[in-house]
Amino acid sequence: MAAGGDGQARPPPSRFGRILERLAKGLALGGGVVLLAVTGVTVVSVAGRTLFNSPILGDFELVEIGCAVAVFAFLPYCQLERGNVVVDLFIRRTHSRARARLDAVHGLVYASIAALFAWRFALGGWELRGWGETTMILGLPLWWGFVPIVASTALLVLICIYTFGRDLEESKR
Repeated sequence: MAAGGDGQARPPPSRFGRILERLAKGLALGGGVVLLAVTGVTVVSVAGRTLFNSPILGDFELVEIGCAVAVFAFLPYCQLERGNVVVDLFIRRTHSRARARLDAVHGLVYASIAALFAWRFALGGWELRGWGETTMILGLPLWWGFVPIVASTALLVLICIYTFGRDLEESKR
């Protein structure tokens, strides 16, 4: 039995669970690569500004888009591994089945919120594409940043539904 982020033992994931896990890990690693790239851009820009009075033009635009993409890339893996911050002051001493039921409710609510976000991000990105909105300095199309964010939130929805089912099963044990 594998242990979750909360230390609780749980059965090995189903085939679908393993696929979701691979996707979530890949997305989180991609988010890490994006953050490393953003860090590199920031270091080079600050060094260029300090040493040569020549920063990278539009560095803040790249950092802004990169950080947004990275943050959303981490959310599916965080949910899958129960890594979200939870205030368990009131439920710490409850039975494991009751905690699993509460986790299941959390998964369902989170899935609903993530689905709303995915829908609104998709519409917002589509509208930005139609308007031809670009960044101020580099002229990058803004809708490009929405593509990985929508994919991340869509995967988050699937993982929330999966964890809902997993927690519901745990609540029956």
